[in-house]
Amino acid sequence: MTVATVFGVDIGGSGIKGAPVDLERGALSEERYKVLTPQPASPEAVVAAVREVIGHFDHHGPVGLTFPGVVVGGHTRTAANVNPGWIGLDAQGLFREALDRPATVLNDADAAGLAELRHGAGRGRGGVVLVLTFGTGIGSALFVDGALVPNTELGHLEMRGKDAERRASSAAKDRHELTWPEWAVRVDEYLDLVERLFSPQLIIIGGGVSRKHDKFLPLLRERDAGVVPALLRNDAGIVGAAMAAAAAG
Repeated sequence: MTVATVFGVDIGGSGIKGAPVDLERGALSEERYKVLTPQPASPEAVVAAVREVIGHFDHHGPVGLTFPGVVVGGHTRTAANVNPGWIGLDAQGLFREALDRPATVLNDADAAGLAELRHGAGRGRGGVVLVLTFGTGIGSALFVDGALVPNTELGHLEMRGKDAERRASSAAKDRHELTWPEWAVRVDEYLDLVERLFSPQLIIIGGGVSRKHDKFLPLLRERDAGVVPALLRNDAGIVGAAMAAAAAG
C-alpha cells in the first residue's frame, strides 16, 4: 500500500473533513476538504457527505473513518452528538458497501490520539498519556506505555451534575459566550477530574480549539501532569484514521 492510497476522514458533530495522508510524515499530502455535518446526522446523510469528501479527491483506495462515539469491532455503540440511528449499527460494513472499498472505523479521539502518539506531542512518551479533544464535545484517548485503551469517552464524566462536555467543550464556550479566562476555569475543573482518576504524566489538548492554545493554556493552573497542545492540531483525526486503515491492510 502506497502512502498516496491511504485516505482519512474525520466525522465530527459539526463537520466532516478528509484528505489523503502521507503516513511516513504523519501529515496530510493535500489540503483537506470539509463539509458541514448534515442535520440530522443520520447514517444515510453522513454516508452521502463522506462520499462527497472522498469524491473531491477522486480517491479509490482504502479509507479510514473516525466516529464521535464508542466503536467496537466496527459497530457504533453510542451517538451522543449525531443521530441515534447509529447506535448498534455495523458502521464499518455500511461504509464498505456504500463506498465500495475497504473501510476501517474507529473512535474519533482514539484516532487523534494514535496520530499524536506516533507523530505528534506524545511521540516517544511512556507512562500514562491522555489526549483530549475539545470541539462539539470532549473526546479522550488514554495510552499506557504507548498502548491505547479504546473508547474511554471521558467527556461524559459527570461534572456538576452534567456531562463534562456540556460545561467544558469548545462548543460550550461558544454556547455560553464565555471569555477565554472563564472557559479556562471550566477546563481546569475538568482536568482536575481526569487527573484524579488516571494520574497521567502528560495531557495533550487537541481538537479545533488547539490552534488557539495560546489563548487558554497559559491560563490553566500548574499541575503534576504536563499540559501541551497537540502538534497535529485538528488534522490528527484524519491522520489517525488513515493510520488505522493502513494497519487493517
